[in-house]
Amino acid sequence: MNTWKKIDLCGAYRLALQKHADYLHASAHPVTYAEVAQFNTALITGKVPGNFELDMVEAGLLPDPFYGENLLESEKMEDMHLFYARKFDYSTEEGTEPWLVFEGIDTVAEIYLNGKKTGSCDNMFIPQEFPAQSLLREGENELVVHIAPACIEARKNKISAGNTALKYNYEALRLRKAPHMFGWDIMPRIVSAGIFRPVRLEYRPAIRLNQAYLMTAGIDLDRKTAHLQLFYDFKTQDADLSRYEIEVTGRCGDSSFYASERPWFTAGKLDFTAENVRFWWPKGYGAPDLYQITVSIKKDGAVLDTIRHSSGIRTVHLERTGLTDAFFSGKFHFEVNGRKIFILGTNFVPIDAFHSRDRQRLPAVMDLLDDSGCNAIRCWGGGVYEDDYLYTRCDELGILIWQDFMMACALHPTDEEFCRVIRHEAEAVVRRLRHHASIMLWSGDNECDQFTQYGAFPRDPNRNRITRQVLQDVIDAEDPTRPYLPSSPYVGPDAARLVDDTYLTERHLWGPRDYFKSEFYKGSLCNFASEIGYHGCPSRDSLEKFLPADKLWPWQNNDAWMIHAASPEKGTGGSYAYRIELMAKQIRELFGTLPDNLEDFILASQISQAEAFKFFIELFRTGKPNRTGIIWWNLIDGWPQFSDAVVDYYFNKKLAYYYIKQVQQPILLSVAEPKNWCCEVKLVNDTGARQDIFCRINDYMGHNRTVYEGSISIDGEVKTVTSLPYSQGEKKIYTLEWTCGDRSGKNHYLAGNPPFELAFYRDFLHRYYPNI
Repeated sequence: MNTWKKIDLCGAYRLALQKHADYLHASAHPVTYAEVAQFNTALITGKVPGNFELDMVEAGLLPDPFYGENLLESEKMEDMHLFYARKFDYSTEEGTEPWLVFEGIDTVAEIYLNGKKTGSCDNMFIPQEFPAQSLLREGENELVVHIAPACIEARKNKISAGNTALKYNYEALRLRKAPHMFGWDIMPRIVSAGIFRPVRLEYRPAIRLNQAYLMTAGIDLDRKTAHLQLFYDFKTQDADLSRYEIEVTGRCGDSSFYASERPWFTAGKLDFTAENVRFWWPKGYGAPDLYQITVSIKKDGAVLDTIRHSSGIRTVHLERTGLTDAFFSGKFHFEVNGRKIFILGTNFVPIDAFHSRDRQRLPAVMDLLDDSGCNAIRCWGGGVYEDDYLYTRCDELGILIWQDFMMACALHPTDEEFCRVIRHEAEAVVRRLRHHASIMLWSGDNECDQFTQYGAFPRDPNRNRITRQVLQDVIDAEDPTRPYLPSSPYVGPDAARLVDDTYLTERHLWGPRDYFKSEFYKGSLCNFASEIGYHGCPSRDSLEKFLPADKLWPWQNNDAWMIHAASPEKGTGGSYAYRIELMAKQIRELFGTLPDNLEDFILASQISQAEAFKFFIELFRTGKPNRTGIIWWNLIDGWPQFSDAVVDYYFNKKLAYYYIKQVQQPILLSVAEPKNWCCEVKLVNDTGARQDIFCRINDYMGHNRTVYEGSISIDGEVKTVTSLPYSQGEKKIYTLEWTCGDRSGKNHYLAGNPPFELAFYRDFLHRYYPNI
């Protein structure tokens, strides 16, 4: 980050609210502080960072949208104009230029300084920057921001018959606003607005660094050396650059490097070799060593401007083929520093429906992510580019990031105008995030390739200019160090001719969402699953926080349950009305019947979800080397709901969280699915080193009789330990325990076909996992 002086413009604002109909009939609109303060309709305190609905709730003008059926009241706010106003002091500093910087405005806005328009914006995903020198004055100044209603503004955009979106999301086809905010199966329809990230005034030096990106061009692990390139770009009015110098330093513990050169142009690359390098590794594969990088521009030896940040030295590569077959001959795997990495990750979806609260929730969410044993996340394309804290913390923890661009489940326009918008957005995003060692992949979108093949008029997704040309060009220009995937799942030229996604090497495994051991799941041929999940009901304690007492039970014909499922409309006609019934079906599939009370329903649902997640992760881990990674859906809810998340909005962990934590340990003892009247017991080793492990397997239903006990040495990643007899008609629970040095673990295997007895499983859970 730059080291420029800043004036913080966060805090309390005067916030005036005006319905769109009143806005249209008004003779004038406020552009000064006094005009906002004298507003003749609603005038409240607005927080920055903030969202206006939260300010309305605090002012008593809107009920809590997360409680009961109040979400429907928030939908009535979709036509609201917002006018934010505040005063601040400014004084000129010689040799600097003042810039007004908004890290996030949601979404379409006009900005006024001292009653004069300084700029406008229409993209919530990227920072908005405005030169302010001509409008500022010594002493007191006024800032007014007018935010127009997104749903109204979206009507100005051209939508064509060939464009397609989910039922509630047509506004997001062109408007650069988080798609989930219009309604998604995991998020409510809250088309919010506000200044949701920090605001500041920056004193930028007249001579300054515009860009400084340190790239790893090559490494030698044995010699501990790295070929590094510093790309720099600076601004100056001087014609003569002979007195200038570009300098870069880096330090990580006992390792350091230094390089400098005279620039011959205002942009260039400084090539050098770093010695005694400490490399950045993903979690579980080595230390995530980070260098503190300082890049400076000097003139006559005096420092004029400096950029500082942390970064890791490492290479990343995606090895992939377009298709696989029944013999798993396809490829989809990541390599860091030349070493193949097995991905254990979760989809990172919005952690709050109101993005002004992301930053305060992130530390606790990141602790969960680290504790669960994940070494990767996928920042899903239906949300936002996350707060800087997430990327910095992933760097520190060694957690890899698959970064989608923000397009999801749609056929967006591909005309010149929209291409220009996406190009500008992608350049800003890539420049902001590329120095983070944790980012392993840029991905064009979420499921847009698949959307070309749905419906009455399928088309070839490889004709999509946005993902095949525009984004690829941006990555080539701004970050040639990382792989790029046009879509997830990616339907390339060889796959576009197929009728389904069976043979894709990377898939989203949703399908019928039936029994988690059905052929759809266990017979899947993909090398890599980048989405897969299963429903789980929140705890009673959490349900009581967002459901009225009379809506807690039963679940049938319950509009409050439906709204928190998350249907933005009552009744069974909504796109997501199926999700409560789906949760019930999954319970019935495992236990043969549905509980007649809330407590048993919650327990049965959480057991069903936990067993499913455990099975999915074990299926992929024991399937190495054919299977190369799994990114399950998902860690935590962004609002109170019934969902696939394994931690609910209130940070209450479901049973699945504990099971996931167990089976994502570096050492895992697991039972594979039956073949030829037996089940093989697999030992998985992700440590990268030889391990000596003591194992014990008991037949829990056979008076806890030990059926295997012994010490095993494992050099590779997967080894068969023994086999257990299996009969389809016989229900058993095997318990598995192991020790490796001072580490230990436990697991279990549910053998036989459902239905199982809920009462028996409850007893097993309390006895075998007393601390869950």
